[in-house]
Amino acid sequence: LSLGRELSAGRRWRLGRELCLVWVCFDVLCCTASIWNVTAIALDRYWSITRHLEYTLLTRRRISNVMIALTWALSAAISLAPLFGWGETYSPEQERCQVSQEPSYTIVSTGGAFYLPLCVVLFVYWKIYKAAKFRMGGRRRNAVVPLPEAAQVKEASREPQMVFTARHAAITFQADGETWREQKEKKAALMVGILIGVFVLCWIPFFLTELISPLCSCNIPPVWKSIFLWLGYSNSFFNPLIYTAFNKNYNNAFKNLFVKQ
Repeated sequence: LSLGRELSAGRRWRLGRELCLVWVCFDVLCCTASIWNVTAIALDRYWSITRHLEYTLLTRRRISNVMIALTWALSAAISLAPLFGWGETYSPEQERCQVSQEPSYTIVSTGGAFYLPLCVVLFVYWKIYKAAKFRMGGRRRNAVVPLPEAAQVKEASREPQMVFTARHAAITFQADGETWREQKEKKAALMVGILIGVFVLCWIPFFLTELISPLCSCNIPPVWKSIFLWLGYSNSFFNPLIYTAFNKNYNNAFKNLFVKQ
């Protein structure tokens, strides 16, 4: 339906009011749900890194179910609001079908669909980055040093360590290199970073124009509106590619679907 509108002369909507309402509702519903799912994945990665002892499989399932339910409930509330009189989506005189341009609805819808989740994902990634940096800064090394140097080594290195004194040597036990857990956390942090970066680049032009246009009565060229809209749509194309590149479960699932075993 979006493509049909783009290809029609003057981007006019010739499919009637009912189909316009259906299209706008589903468009807003799916885009908002897509954005909030990115937010939910970022939160899931954050809790799995910072609370991996308490974040058990059972807890994760419960929280995931709650986040999925909230995602679709919020998306439905934003998308269905114009059906109850909050602005108009269809203009029969101009044959125009678009998201409600009512200023109050614009502020609430763009805030709930993009700016609020944007703040959440940026805060979450900042916390993930800090946690990863703290863990990498706390990496430890194995060392076996002669007894006279043990005190000097202990003073020079302020990292916590376990020292066992034998008859002729002090043996300091520290984890050498990245553990499996650290590698997993580093990969998860990288995935969330790329996911958020692509998400921001794809959606911020569209939501900036959506917020500014009704409030200042600016006349943005339709071709740029279309470019920004389809750039936002492309985010749903990039997300599965990012998951597949960084998650073996996704990777194996796609291989099983498309490659004969």
